[in-house]
Amino acid sequence: MVCTANICRSPIAHGLLRHFLDLKGLNGLVSVDSAGTHIFQKGLSPDVRAQQVAGDYGIDLSDLRSRNIRQKDFSAYNSILAMDYENYHILQEICPEQHRHKIAMVMEFAPESGVIEVPDPYFGNIAGFERVFDMLDVAMKGLIEHLHDNENRLIDGTLINKTA
Repeated sequence: MVCTANICRSPIAHGLLRHFLDLKGLNGLVSVDSAGTHIFQKGLSPDVRAQQVAGDYGIDLSDLRSRNIRQKDFSAYNSILAMDYENYHILQEICPEQHRHKIAMVMEFAPESGVIEVPDPYFGNIAGFERVFDMLDVAMKGLIEHLHDNENRLIDGTLINKTA
């Protein structure tokens, strides 16, 4: 999961996916991580508003810390999901050519939403974080369905992320 600073959108998506993987019993088959394209201070906790909104649904983000996307992420993970076009294009630029096919927009897993970009809520109020949470909730449910439908392919770690 990739956004700009790795303190709002991508940690929410990370937490949601981790939560749904636990519920479906798939957490041992898929590893999840999040990163940012513009980290000025790595190691930050998710924004307090992101933690508050996620916490309202029983999803704990307190163990997550911001970090930059790394070159090794492109080979280590089978899918790199961007929150918006800006980050998608940055990922395409910095990704080795042989791994570019792994980059997609996170909202592709929620086609019924009619939305392709997840807006950055950082400069807004709590309502923006609630909207982002709702959008990512739908996308992560769609991703989980995709994983569940392809569960046999998960056994060899070929669908989303190679397990460590």
